[in-house]
Formats: sequence, structure tokens, C-alpha cells
Amino acid sequence: MNNFIEELRWRGMLQDMTPEIEEHLNKGMAAAYLGFDPTADSLHIGHLVGVMTLLHFQRAGHKPFALVGGATGMIGDPSFKSAERNLLDKVTLDHNVACIKNQLGKFLNFNQGAKNKAELVNNYDWMSNFTFLDFIRDVGKHITVNYMMAKDSVKRRLEDGNGLSFTEFTYQLIQGYDFYHLWKNENVSIQLGGSDQWGNIVTGTEMIRRMGGGSAYALTVPLITKADGTKFGKTEGGSVWLDPEKTSPYAFYQFWLNVSDEDASKYIRIFTTLDQVTIETLEKEHQEAPHLRALQKEIAKQVTIMVHSEADYEIALKASAILFGKSSTEDLELLDERTFLQVFDGVPQVQIKKPEYESASSVLELLADKSGTAIFPSKGEARKMIQGGGVSINKEKLADPNAAVEAKLLQDKYLLVQKGKKNYYIIEVK
Repeated sequence: MNNFIEELRWRGMLQDMTPEIEEHLNKGMAAAYLGFDPTADSLHIGHLVGVMTLLHFQRAGHKPFALVGGATGMIGDPSFKSAERNLLDKVTLDHNVACIKNQLGKFLNFNQGAKNKAELVNNYDWMSNFTFLDFIRDVGKHITVNYMMAKDSVKRRLEDGNGLSFTEFTYQLIQGYDFYHLWKNENVSIQLGGSDQWGNIVTGTEMIRRMGGGSAYALTVPLITKADGTKFGKTEGGSVWLDPEKTSPYAFYQFWLNVSDEDASKYIRIFTTLDQVTIETLEKEHQEAPHLRALQKEIAKQVTIMVHSEADYEIALKASAILFGKSSTEDLELLDERTFLQVFDGVPQVQIKKPEYESASSVLELLADKSGTAIFPSKGEARKMIQGGGVSINKEKLADPNAAVEAKLLQDKYLLVQKGKKNYYIIEVK
């Protein structure tokens, strides 16, 4: 059993904690929960900090609870939000909750045989039993309006002129009650969360004190930022999702591979389970030869395997090497259509009709078009470059301009043509 607090501290994952939490953890196995907001049917990499916090908690010998907010997802947390968001219906929320549960299973041990097995809970299961009158009578009376108004998330919204609906105002009461419910029924004594959740979490500790006469603890991790000031987890294409249907393993791998040197040193501590000695050795390696990007490659490998699989990592690695390293037809055939098009995003595409493709008597005829719309404007230029060894189809070098077209269509419709060292073209057969 390692020390959970020390683990977070050296990893740069510790922001705030209530007094005496370390002594509490040192007494033996404790239980803690962290909440996930089911506003989509997948987690994104912004959620990974919370997931890793629970993972380290379990690895330290303690019992993690992942709370999926089926009830609170119907309201929306006002923390760090400038406006109220759209509310989701129960059917959508139930679908989202089921998807998130599956994703969390990749990180946490839910094995029934484990003494500190992880638990999944949904606050809709207990909040849906409340009537409005019951809630304001049994819960609302324990927390004053003055106490709720003092929270930064509430003050910020009132000061910026956008206001705060009563629905959002009550969010901290519901989150506080979640903590109380888990404390009372599951012996959960700690709530974990991002630093923006501090106000809501301590409302829970206060509710436990007032409603149950008990003690509870809070711990938050920092909000992740990028060195250049832009939002972490966002790209030009939007969020980076854990669901491979929303963000392919290749695009996921590329995100981590392209983080800055400054961010890499921070991210490898937060998003991998590598130990301190291994990370410091990698950092030294990186400092000696930053152009080799040892840190970025290791982060991309570790996180891609953890979120997806080793097979997905191998494909992403081969896909990344296709543009910049040696690869083969077999490597190209491993790629699904989406990954293939992502690897060659921005590459000029030439479309030809299937009968025209099938009637091409040679590679020369396929690549050179009288209309000037194909890869070579003339047969003479194409012939000269093929004979000079400067043209390949699907990574197979051409030698004879009069040879038949024998390359297999990728995804049954694409050919990848390379002209010289850096110029790629895609022929799409329609």
C-alpha cells in the first residue's frame, strides 16, 4: 500500500485538502468518491485527471466509488460556467451513464473478489425518491442561504450579470446530499474532485456534520492547463474523446504525441502510472536529445494503451510512421478508412470512375491524364519519374511505366500515390 497523498503530491496532482485527511487515510482502507457528469455518452481527456485520481486511490489500497450523476446531470453544475446549459432528458442520460460505466471499467478494478473493489453508483437512484417538499424540509433546512451565497461559483455568476437560476443554485445542495448519502450508506468518508469543485465538496462535509454529526474529508486536484494558455483537451476538431468512434485511436495518439515539451513533463506524471524513477530517467533522456521526443512518445504509448489497447497503439504507431518513416502496403491495409483519411488529411485527392480505373492499361495511363487533372500533367513527366524510381503506389515503388495496375485498392476504393519524397496523392475510385 503506497501513500495516496504523497503519490498525488509528486505527480503534481494535489491542490487542496481538508485538515487531518492524511491521518484518516493512514488508519486503514478508506472509501472515497468522485463524480462524473453524464452530459455526453463518452468521457473525454478532461475527465482523465479524475479517473487517474480514483485509480491511484485504489492502487493505494483504498476503495473508490465512481458516481455518475444521473440526477445532477439533469440540472448542471454552475461552477466555472458563464451560462446555464441545456438540460438532458432521462432516456439520454441513462444511455450516457451506461456508456461511461463501460469506459471506467478500463481503469478501475471492479472485480468482486477484490477487497477494495471499485463501485459504480448513480445519484438518480436515491435522488429520484425525493419529492420537492421532502428535499427542502429534510435537506435544505440544514444549509443557510448565506452559506450558499458565499461560494465563488455563485458569486461569480451573480457578479457577471448573467444571474443564476434557482435550479443551478440548488446544485450544491444535491451534490452535498450525495456525499451525505454515500457517507451514511456506504461508509464513504472522502470526496475527490477538481479544484473548481471545492465549494460543492465542502458543502457536503458541512451537511454530514449537521445532518449526521459525522466527519468527512475533501481533496481536490488542479485544473489542467496548457503551457500556451489554451484549454487542455481541445483541438481544432473539438474535444478528444475516449470513445474510438468519436476520436480514433490514431487521432488520440497524435494528440499526446504533439504536446509541447513544457507540458510533456507535467502530463507524463498525471496521465500515466509510470513510477517517479522511470519518469525522471525519461526526462533526462529528453533533455539530452529533445528532438527525439522521448517524453511525448512514452505518454502517447502509455495513454493510448490504457484507454484503447496495445493493438490500437501498434496501429497508431504504424499510421504515424507512414508519412515520415518506412512502411509497407501491409501497414496501409491495417488502417480503417477513417484513420487512413486522418493520416493523409489535406493530401490532394483525385477521383476517377471505376470503369476508367479498370480500363487503364498501365500505371502510366492511370497516373497521367490529358485533362491535366491527375497526378502528372503529361505521360512524359510520369514516365521519366517512374523510371527514376520516384513514384510508388501503396508504398510499392514503380519501376516500369508500362506495367499493369496491380495494387490492391485500400478500403476497396483508395490508392495512395507517392511522388518524390514528400508529395502524396489519394486516388479514389468511385
